[in-house]
Amino acid sequence: MKIHKEGNNLILCTFTILLLLNCILYGIASHSLLFYFVLLLSICIFFLLINFFRCPARTLHDYPEGTVVAPADGTVVVIEEVMENDYFHDKRLQISIFMSIFNAHVNWVPCDGKIIHSSHQNGRFWAAYLPKSSIENERSNIIIERDNGEQILVRQIAGAIAKRVSTYFKTGQNCCINKQLGFIKFGSRVDLFLPLHAKVEVELGATVKGNQTIIALL
Repeated sequence: MKIHKEGNNLILCTFTILLLLNCILYGIASHSLLFYFVLLLSICIFFLLINFFRCPARTLHDYPEGTVVAPADGTVVVIEEVMENDYFHDKRLQISIFMSIFNAHVNWVPCDGKIIHSSHQNGRFWAAYLPKSSIENERSNIIIERDNGEQILVRQIAGAIAKRVSTYFKTGQNCCINKQLGFIKFGSRVDLFLPLHAKVEVELGATVKGNQTIIALL
């Protein structure tokens, strides 16, 4: 299993701290219940961290033109028409995916095209499953324009625990499915704002896989 580069330093620091802590406890009380409890807790924390920062190797083959693939692992929590007031200032179809701490948190490019806008906005850290997190939380906004001129907005949203949103593409760069868009540390969500004519291929509450599940067709 490959570990994402975003987790290398944190995993190394956590491993060092937990190792030192357990070595100290072993020297003080090697056969006590406290030692075994801390050892078990340390193992759980470390493997949870490894699971969170895993980077699955995924390639989507032979997808039809106009495919919009899930940009993240998680659960579909929103499918509705909304007024998008940050950039488009018109009605869009919003599809939102909530990522728990048990999901891989790498984000994927949802469609082929060109990045025509990329920006970061500071904000609050409401729980990512709340609707207001889409417009009030710290977030990154990426607009992808397809060859036919259609534009979609991808919004990476920090959650109550997440404090860092990373985006790997910059304005002017071409992008395509099968490429990593970025990473969000700890619980968070990704919103997609699509044209109203998009044909939705998933249902509310569905579990999706990033760069695997086709969520809409344009």
